Amino acid sequence: MPRRSILSAAERESLLALPDTKDELLRHYTFSETDLSIIRQRRGASNRLGYAVQLCYLRFPGMILGLDEPPFQPLLKLVADQLKINIESWNEYGQREQTRREHLVELQSVFGFETFTMSHYEQAVLLLTELAMQTDKGIVLANALVEHLRLHSIILPALNAIERACAEAITSANRRIYEALVGSLSDAHRRRLDELLERRNSGTITSLAWLRQSPARPNSRHMLEHICYRSTWLMASRSISPMPIAPTRKARRVRDGHRIRERMGAHRDAYRARGRTPSRIAMAIVWNDADAPTA
Repeated sequence: MPRRSILSAAERESLLALPDTKDELLRHYTFSETDLSIIRQRRGASNRLGYAVQLCYLRFPGMILGLDEPPFQPLLKLVADQLKINIESWNEYGQREQTRREHLVELQSVFGFETFTMSHYEQAVLLLTELAMQTDKGIVLANALVEHLRLHSIILPALNAIERACAEAITSANRRIYEALVGSLSDAHRRRLDELLERRNSGTITSLAWLRQSPARPNSRHMLEHICYRSTWLMASRSISPMPIAPTRKARRVRDGHRIRERMGAHRDAYRARGRTPSRIAMAIVWNDADAPTA
């Protein structure tokens, strides 16, 4: 299972960020009459306030408020105002941990919240793999998963679990792309791709690394090199069956070309290129195709 980090610290924080405007607070935390009826069944002002605050956290951002974690003050004030309870009642709530646990169990039963399980994890990876065929941006995948879980009233797992699911989906999508690229390769095609890993003209770089370099200025002095450059591109490209690439990935290959190519195995150094499989070489050629000669 993948164990790489695909989210920055800022992105991880943004996933569970609470609303910071009045309109967003009202949109996420305004109770219905049914909500208020259920909340008012709790005995004592502090229990009603604590029960309601826990309900808010389960709905958005979709997580359980920690036992030692104080609630977000604007959220607490909005809830207290709706229940017509003094905000100081929170300090009396849940002095017994058992009370908060009992409320949490009841909230899950009454409002239909589910705990995130391995089954949910496996479904998440399948769902995200389809999206990962279009983009490998971790934050896009993580946001999609979080929204999916909220929509189905599934309590968010730890951020590490979300990140692992996204990383596994990216890995799965990459494998599918590799397989689609090389599925129809014959032995002759594979030999051509292997030849790209040989050092060019007994030099220090491979043909693959040479193709990744910017060609010299097109003039009479460099005409022979341009002919050779184009011939090598044509030889390599004809080894690979055409495959549609998602527009978002096409855009990223231009904007983040160096990072994507390195990620797909198109290393510049001859020795690093050794050992690359035909599928990774094929992927490198596809990504490099944005820079290939067209005339």
